Amino acid sequence: MKRNPITLEALEILDAIDRRGSFAKAAEELGKVTSALSYVVQRLEEQLDVTLFQRQGRRSVMTAAGRVLLDDGRGILEASHRLAEKTREVATGWEPSLRIAIESIVDKQIVFEQLQTFLLEHPSMELDISESVLGGGWDALEHDRVDIVIGAPGPVPQQKGFRAVKLGSIEMLPVIGRKHPLAKLANQRESLEKALPQIRRIITHDTTAAQSHTNVARSAGLSDGQKKLYVQNTYQKQAAIEAGLGIGHMSISNIHLSLENKTLLPLDLATTTPGLHYLVWKTSNKGKGLKTLSQLLTKSLSQE
Repeated sequence: MKRNPITLEALEILDAIDRRGSFAKAAEELGKVTSALSYVVQRLEEQLDVTLFQRQGRRSVMTAAGRVLLDDGRGILEASHRLAEKTREVATGWEPSLRIAIESIVDKQIVFEQLQTFLLEHPSMELDISESVLGGGWDALEHDRVDIVIGAPGPVPQQKGFRAVKLGSIEMLPVIGRKHPLAKLANQRESLEKALPQIRRIITHDTTAAQSHTNVARSAGLSDGQKKLYVQNTYQKQAAIEAGLGIGHMSISNIHLSLENKTLLPLDLATTTPGLHYLVWKTSNKGKGLKTLSQLLTKSLSQE
């Protein structure tokens, strides 16, 4: 195979020349003599059989071919820097990536603010974020599809090798959309309870792979035997309820704006005790990335 003449050194030289505006200033930045830069550029032009710079008076101006090489080359330089950083981190016990499951009813804004803090300190870390519902987070963690779950609902499965940190409870509220034909009954408990069996429930699918958990675990305060409409995530659930398709429980932190503008109306039903939620990871995972992230999330989110 013919050797590729485009080296990282050549790309770094082209980048410096473009940013600094001259061979001399680029050489100063790179700690080289100007003739060394000129030699690398001329050699690259010969091997590619292209002209990368043209003389305009006393200035050397990059050609269109040179610009294409530099623009794409900068992506290669950035990738090489990320690769070098990732290699160093892996060599010292850092994982190249972390897989995070966030329970659907958790306030995402708070979580992403903490992830931003983490990434500012560890910019080369790749995060793969998914949404879990009910038993789905526990299932994904047990079968190594994720490394950590934020907001997994209790109770904590025993003898699974999990480390669980209490995050507290998440207040759920049964709501109906303003467009629903029976929205006028929202604050009339007696009439509402009589009408409940006729009102469709909007339910988010449990993400457990084997579907061993019931999809109606969050049914407290709503009657059994209702018509049901299943959706894939909380965004679909909220949209369906607001459209008047049915009723359901939603996390108050996720719908406060809809409550304020009255596109969603709270249902006057008997209150239930909110369940506990946890930050969970496997004790067998000793990676430094997971350790650092779990410590950050524990400090910022835990109620223990």
